[in-house]
Amino acid sequence: MRSSVSKSAMLGIGACLAAIAQAQPAFPSRPVSLVLPSAPGDPTDLVARVLQPKMSERLGQQFLVENRPGGSAVIASNAVAKAQPDGHTLLLALSAHSINPIALKTLPYDTFRDFAPVTLIARFALIVGANAVVKGSNLREFIAAAKAQPGSLNFASPGVGTLSFLVGEEISRRSGLNAAHIAFKGGAPAIQAMIADQAQYGALPLNLMGAHFASGRLKPLAVTSAKRAPQLPGVPTVAESGFPGFEAYNWIGVFAPAATPAPVIARLHGEFVAALAEADVRQKLVAVGFEIVGSSPQELDQFVRGEFEHWDKFAREFNVKFD
Repeated sequence: MRSSVSKSAMLGIGACLAAIAQAQPAFPSRPVSLVLPSAPGDPTDLVARVLQPKMSERLGQQFLVENRPGGSAVIASNAVAKAQPDGHTLLLALSAHSINPIALKTLPYDTFRDFAPVTLIARFALIVGANAVVKGSNLREFIAAAKAQPGSLNFASPGVGTLSFLVGEEISRRSGLNAAHIAFKGGAPAIQAMIADQAQYGALPLNLMGAHFASGRLKPLAVTSAKRAPQLPGVPTVAESGFPGFEAYNWIGVFAPAATPAPVIARLHGEFVAALAEADVRQKLVAVGFEIVGSSPQELDQFVRGEFEHWDKFAREFNVKFD
């Protein structure tokens, strides 16, 4: 008798769950918003705009790009962390996502618990560039000339806690340059400061610096990737320039709020990866220095944790200040 009651109860629960599942609207049931921590024209915005029409088509709903710059990417991240976990609000994060837990004393969210990884879209090296009038045609020569005049250098970045800041700090600390850091509100102002000789060098993306290399206002010294960039084959890597093992990439990944249903994450992952595989998308992104990835959610989670551990170790070893 007890057994038959148990079976009946189980059948009833199963029927209820099936009814609830059928009542859930198919995803997506309304426009999907991709929230960016950057301003128009920055690398994350470029990627978002390339993917936007493809994702609208694939999802059958409007795919909206929402720029929420500022606050070292915290404003955008917090908005997504607090959003409904239904897949209709996503974060297009960059490397600050894994650096902020090191750089900032408090965050209004937990970087590793409050987000569900979807896919690592792409990664891209930074280019260490310098004002055209400084001495040296590559990073090794630049450092040698600068060390002959100690205290003469500033390096620019889009802000404390960015990958550009950490790359600049690592080159400065490991080479003994001890250059002063000047933070700007974005990559474009940092580049203008380099052109005006307010800062002599900086590490920034190719899509922001390429035109200035072509015009001769800036010159490339090194790339932060493990191998030379195909767009700049004559420019050595940082590792080749006296920093063995050096490798650093900015990255762009998609996250949903934690507790987003697994089937929704799977759908989003599949559509992003399929969009990234389209020839015109690859052509547009590769042309400006992006290395397309399209990882699994698990691989993105492991990658973010690895980036955090790497830069946390560096910051502790060299007592890097983020004030």
